Amino acid sequence: MKKNQILKARTTESAARRFGLGMIGPTMLVLLIMTAYPLLFTLFYSFTDYNLLRNLQKPASFIALGNYTKLLNDAYFRQAILNTVKFTLLAVIFEMLIGFGIALLVNSLTRGQKTMRTLLLLPYLLPTVTVALSWRMMLSPNYGIVNQMMEALNLPVFNWFSDMRTAFGMLLLIDVWQSAPFVFLLLYAALQSVPQAQYEAARIDGAGAFKILFFVTIPNIKNSLALCALLRTIDSFRLFDKVNLLTGGGPANTTSTITQYLYSYGIKSLDFGFGSAGAIVMTILVLLLSSLYIKRAMG
Repeated sequence: MKKNQILKARTTESAARRFGLGMIGPTMLVLLIMTAYPLLFTLFYSFTDYNLLRNLQKPASFIALGNYTKLLNDAYFRQAILNTVKFTLLAVIFEMLIGFGIALLVNSLTRGQKTMRTLLLLPYLLPTVTVALSWRMMLSPNYGIVNQMMEALNLPVFNWFSDMRTAFGMLLLIDVWQSAPFVFLLLYAALQSVPQAQYEAARIDGAGAFKILFFVTIPNIKNSLALCALLRTIDSFRLFDKVNLLTGGGPANTTSTITQYLYSYGIKSLDFGFGSAGAIVMTILVLLLSSLYIKRAMG
């Protein structure tokens, strides 16, 4: 009797497993087509001299690590890597601090939380192109409201996106302004799940605001903090829209990012072999940075 029951249970389990595989099969197939194939395609062509115009007449040639050697020997590409890493680290730090601070503030309000949530999320809901063009108008050296206000206050004015002293900082400011609400939204949701009993116990024990923050709040939302930092790292590392619209990588390559470099020297010239090599290098760098957050979250 027991043997029949065990056999029946195994049959049921096997049927459930097959049903589950059948249900996720189409989704897995789509994911493989949409992700695995482009990745393998990019990896393959990164070892060739594939150029769309040149190779209409003849097939691409295998050049091994030629594209990677060319990339790493290019001073502009090395500068783009440094700019991208610097931008990513600063953007993530400022966005996490500002987003977390706003989340704590809104979570502490007894009235008006819904209104504040809506208003604070507006910058993140705007399209990136709209944000970039709006800031370009406000910071215009000719008719921008920012320079007009500075002139009225007898302060020095700048050509914000063409001056080496200000271009990088302006890109950072705009990205933080638009993306900090995303951090706020995730962390605000995480704060809602912190048990109120822990706060009450901490207050009864005489803990102050800072002790409650570091020993109750942060430990409870540390996974959300790590996830938020990971998502913002990936997104900041592939910054392109704002750079392309506002500075084009200038002045003097001070705002050039990896994506802007690949667009200028790979996609524009249809040199897809060279561009593919750059994309692979970028993917490896993103994985290295992301692994730090993943290891921290799992630890």
